[in-house]
Amino acid sequence: MTQFSRREALGLGALLAVPTLAQAQTSARGGADFAPDLIAVNGNVLTMDDRQPRAEAFAIKDGRFIAVGSTADIRNLATRRTQVIDCERMTVTPGFIDAHCHPGRQQELYDVNADRRSIKEIQDALRERAAKTPPGYWVNAFKFDDTKVKEQRLLSRQDLDAAVPNHPVIVMHRGGHTGFFNSKAFELAGITRETPDPPGGRFFRDANGDLQGQVADMALLAFEKVGKYEQFTPEQERQRGEAAMAYQSKQLAACGLTTVHDAGAESDKIRTYQALHANGELLHRAYILAIGLGRDGLDAYQKLRDAGVYTGFGNEHVRIGAVKFVADGSASERTMSIRAGFPGKPHDHGLLTLDQKQLDEAVEDAHRHGWQIGIHANGDVAIDMVLTAYERVLKQWPHPDRRHRIEHCTLVNPDLIRRIKATGSIPTPFWTYVYYHGEKWRAYGEENVRWMFAHKSFLDAGIRVPGASDYQPGPFEPMMALQSLVTRKDYAGRVWGANQKVTVDEALRIGTINGAYASYEEHVKGSITAGKLADFVVLEKDPHGVDPDTLKDIRIVRTVVGGKTVYSQA
Repeated sequence: MTQFSRREALGLGALLAVPTLAQAQTSARGGADFAPDLIAVNGNVLTMDDRQPRAEAFAIKDGRFIAVGSTADIRNLATRRTQVIDCERMTVTPGFIDAHCHPGRQQELYDVNADRRSIKEIQDALRERAAKTPPGYWVNAFKFDDTKVKEQRLLSRQDLDAAVPNHPVIVMHRGGHTGFFNSKAFELAGITRETPDPPGGRFFRDANGDLQGQVADMALLAFEKVGKYEQFTPEQERQRGEAAMAYQSKQLAACGLTTVHDAGAESDKIRTYQALHANGELLHRAYILAIGLGRDGLDAYQKLRDAGVYTGFGNEHVRIGAVKFVADGSASERTMSIRAGFPGKPHDHGLLTLDQKQLDEAVEDAHRHGWQIGIHANGDVAIDMVLTAYERVLKQWPHPDRRHRIEHCTLVNPDLIRRIKATGSIPTPFWTYVYYHGEKWRAYGEENVRWMFAHKSFLDAGIRVPGASDYQPGPFEPMMALQSLVTRKDYAGRVWGANQKVTVDEALRIGTINGAYASYEEHVKGSITAGKLADFVVLEKDPHGVDPDTLKDIRIVRTVVGGKTVYSQA
């Protein structure tokens, strides 16, 4: 008896389940159960399927595409019960896939949003929240961006003291790796100018050696158990988590995202996904990277591993993906690990949060337990270390198609690209960063920027690179991402690393089928192909036919997941 691998069996099953267009027409005319639930016609369909790159129409039944072809042929499949979407010659693409995102954080609904355009505005918002906060309790803010305020500088301890002197305050940078604290917070944590930096962290200091207020990575742990936090019952926590995810899922659907890889979920968040899927409020599909930091609340991987769960467990809506580890600092906060040092700061090589031994042990454990691995590694130092760990386990415990990931994989070089290709690893570089964070790349120098977010270099090497926002650090809108990838221009029109420009077709593949490959799902999503999940987006205009500098302005008219409209333009 012929033996098939799991992938071959799934592929064969799809082929056997999907009749030809001629068979579909015969069945539909005869009133067979094959009649589609939905057809979309009169479209400019960009399928991302090399066997049939373009079409006019397609049919859907039971949440999957069953036929793709001309409007005339697809109309022949319809019965009186079939819903018809007339695309009116608008462009249709597969649903977009964000391969690295952090959706549904509770702070989106409950903390102070510091995404404001002046430090005074941030101070006013903090002062207002402090007035409503009991003594001794934290005032929390998120999404501060030093290059988006008119002062064009970091927050200082003194800025926060002036606004809130008597409560501990933390304002997290949009990049997620550094926070800004006031003097009360440092006092409660027992941190002084004499306190040494912990391994993998930093207490930033001003020119006089005093605490500046900025704290990075592992040094943030010093504040975890000081001060008071508002307490909630388990039921209240559940409700808050579900409300935040439901709110964000609507935003993701509205911009055309049908699958999102959640790049670091804890146990409670995984339960939130399950609950929202059960009650119909999860509008996007989730591929979950379970956080594996090994600390209370950040040990979802360890709990799943010990329960015998590994990558792939779940269904087409919510699936367990990789384990997530973190190896270095941030690109947008200018703390990632750089071998040559930052230009003008030759002794500043950024931060590493794991050493090689820790990486090797973590990777070996996950690899041998059947897990895909995703390690945050921005700088060339951390990427080299991650690849060393991957090369080690793949040599000792070979796997034909493990697809370990390098999250962000920001600063590369030809040798690192060669090793990424040789190990079958998947880089997930930022795809909205060039446009949104352009002014930050001055800190890296022109030569480094030529090798940052290197989508073109990855494609040229035959690496199926996906798109990734890393939201909150980067915006998640796919149309902004397409513009960023195609033009390599920031919001002010400045070009960063023109050698990494890609074509519109390449950008669309990065955002669709390549994203599916990063989660082993290229056989079930990522293209408009008979047998695959019916996830698609209707765009107001064809990305090929507009000025590349206006790609981000193309409106999303409709987002469909599994044949069901989850967003429709009013």
